[in-house]
Amino acid sequence: MQKLSVEFKNTPGNASQVPCSVNEILTREDTLSVSSKVLADNNSNENLHSGMSGQNMRVFVLNMRGNPLIPTTPGKARKLLEQNRAKVVQRTPFTIQLLYATGETKQDITFGVDPGYSYIGYSVVSDTTELIAGEVELRNDITKLLDQRASYRRTRRGRLWHREPRFNNRGRDNGWFAPSIQHKLNSHINFIDRIKSILPITKTVVEIASFDQQKIQNPEISGVEYQQGELLGYEIREYLLEKWKRTCAYCGKTDIPLEIEHIIPKSRGGSNRVSNLTIACHACNQAKDNMTAGEFGHPTIQTKAKKPLKSAAFMNIVKKKLANILDCEVTYGYITKHDRFKLGLTKSHVNDAFVIASGNTQHRCETDTVTLTRRNNRSIQTNRKGFKPSIRRHRYNLQPNDLVEHDGLLYWVKGVFNYGKWVRLVDSAGIIINSNIKKVELLKYGKGLQFT
Repeated sequence: MQKLSVEFKNTPGNASQVPCSVNEILTREDTLSVSSKVLADNNSNENLHSGMSGQNMRVFVLNMRGNPLIPTTPGKARKLLEQNRAKVVQRTPFTIQLLYATGETKQDITFGVDPGYSYIGYSVVSDTTELIAGEVELRNDITKLLDQRASYRRTRRGRLWHREPRFNNRGRDNGWFAPSIQHKLNSHINFIDRIKSILPITKTVVEIASFDQQKIQNPEISGVEYQQGELLGYEIREYLLEKWKRTCAYCGKTDIPLEIEHIIPKSRGGSNRVSNLTIACHACNQAKDNMTAGEFGHPTIQTKAKKPLKSAAFMNIVKKKLANILDCEVTYGYITKHDRFKLGLTKSHVNDAFVIASGNTQHRCETDTVTLTRRNNRSIQTNRKGFKPSIRRHRYNLQPNDLVEHDGLLYWVKGVFNYGKWVRLVDSAGIIINSNIKKVELLKYGKGLQFT
């Protein structure tokens, strides 16, 4: 069982307590917290963290069978832990499990989800309050990592001892998605399941939308123009030469060999669309990554690249798939926009999710930022000739983003050095300290969904 946090005694004694409706035991007056104490280390948000702070804070509760109940307050949770009537099951968001039988009366709780290509907005509301809300930042490095893996494989297959390459030996099942799209879809589903595991959700609502990608690029398009692409009557190279008047887009030179290149590199999110292509001389093409604002006018050239359509394409591809997998209610973007304006809320993923969850007069909570962390846990193996690959032979036990305890306080691991004997730690205020790794206790691996 995880260790309990130390007491932090500088919390105001007059902090109000929010009633809980889990059961009579949790709502009795004698279960309120001890005056001037909260379950905390150097930052209460890192221990009893649920996306809220201060008097709005919640501790998520599971019953004996692991089913979620209505959240409670930190003070009541501390009392239950001190009396050995509950145990800690996870720290972020902080969740306890009761060790005695309780009733399972539930309130109506709606989970609103605003899906997206780079971010997921979420909000869970009851009749009177918003229980948890925030924004999930999705990974956008899948394509880059797959390209890197493909490069490694091509290198290995070029060696004499490796097997000959095979072609056309793989098929695609019906409903196949590109790995980058499949990963984002899985991330949506995994996150929604995570929230449902700590809150007794009674209804889930997801926003879906259809995007006219050609109208995004050209708002004035209509009629037969939908069938006439930008390259109508042109080959790509000739089109670019005509568009850029057969001059280097960066230095303006003419009568020299010109190369097709990306205005926004693929490594930075650019696409292969013709709107993101230009022509440049060899010297400018090689030097463009190091250009300054006034040297070749790189930012000016980038502004000529039209808005990428990755997010619109993602929603068009996965909208029905996501709704079918979750078997939930759906709403549409124009409804969300109307309701958000009616409530006077600004445009954001969190506000959209609040509106999607039928939020109106409920008390709002502070928001979480959730990130997806990829942990380097690959196994080190010898190759077919018995030699180890030229990478680190030893994986340190602590890796970046791991949650650890040092001198009774909580920190995140920033990195290790001195051959793994020392670790660099950072706290919630950004203060960095170094410590011998023997003085640090691992509390939680920094992988998967990280609530901050």
